[in-house]
This record gives sequence, structure tokens and C-alpha cells, in this order.
Amino acid sequence: MRHPHHVGPGRPGGWQQADVPDASDAAEWFAGRLPDDWFTGAATVEVDREEIVVTGELPAPDDDSGAAADGRIARFRESTRPERMRIADEAEARYGRKVAWAVTLGDRHVLFTHLSVPVMTRLRQPERKVLDTLVDAGVARSRADALKWTVRLAGRHADEWLTELREAMRKVDDLRARGPEL
Repeated sequence: MRHPHHVGPGRPGGWQQADVPDASDAAEWFAGRLPDDWFTGAATVEVDREEIVVTGELPAPDDDSGAAADGRIARFRESTRPERMRIADEAEARYGRKVAWAVTLGDRHVLFTHLSVPVMTRLRQPERKVLDTLVDAGVARSRADALKWTVRLAGRHADEWLTELREAMRKVDDLRARGPEL
């Protein structure tokens, strides 16, 4: 039986996705909306069910010290705050997601205010033992921290596979959209 919030054919995304607007054009929208002089190139836009993270590269300061880079990042954050807030409000109205901002400068990556979304899960004893081992070994402070650590580790090692999986899901969605109406 389909979930009552699922509408039409296609892969059910669960109740979390039922009312979330499509954000497949978010990168293009931000490319057109962002001021041309903010970043050295095009911003990257990452989208999930709750949040859009916009990351841009700042021009390197003449002084290549860490303090100069920190100052450049702080100046960008403060001087662009009102405009970033306006753009975020527009994007939130359009896409139904919060917007977070990040910058890169050299090897630095700074993420400004962003969401930390709680995820509920039920784990059986073998999975809880894995988390407890990480806590007992001092790798993590809590089960929640251990779970975050394992998700990051899995994501890092499975990144290529996850990218292929997301692309395959997009292709299936495209095929379904072009298919006959039932």
C-alpha cells in the first residue's frame, strides 16, 4: 500500500519529501541570482531534503598568511550578510529549504550557520555495540557522535558508488516522467 502522502507514479520518497518543492534547478537559479563579484568562479550548490548549501571560492589575499585568509573570510561574511539573507529568503520561498553559506580560500573551507538535523533510527544490539565500542575507545563522545562518524566514513568510502546510485535514480525518475499516464 502506498503512503497516503505519496502522489502519482515514481519512487516514493517517504513523507519527508511529499511537500518539498523540486530544487533540480537550484544551481542555475543561484548562478543567476548571486552577485558576479562575490566568488572567483561559479558557486557550487548542494541540495538535500532540508537544506541548500551554497559554496563559493574567495580570491586569495596578497598576503598568503593564515591571518590574512581568516580576515578575508570574516570580511566577506560580514559585508555580504544582508544580501545573503535576502537571497536565502528568496530561495527558501522558492525551494522550501533553508540556505547555508560556505566559502573556500586556499585549503580552508568555512561553513557559516547551517542546519544540524536530528535523524531518528532504531538500532539492534549488534549496531549499538559498534557505536558503544567507538564511544568506549574514545573515538566518539556519544552514540550520536559515533553514528555521525560512521556515516561520514561510509560516505567518504562509498562516494563514487553513491554518486552512481543518485544518477541512476535521476534516470529512473526521468523515464517515469516521460512514461504513459496510467
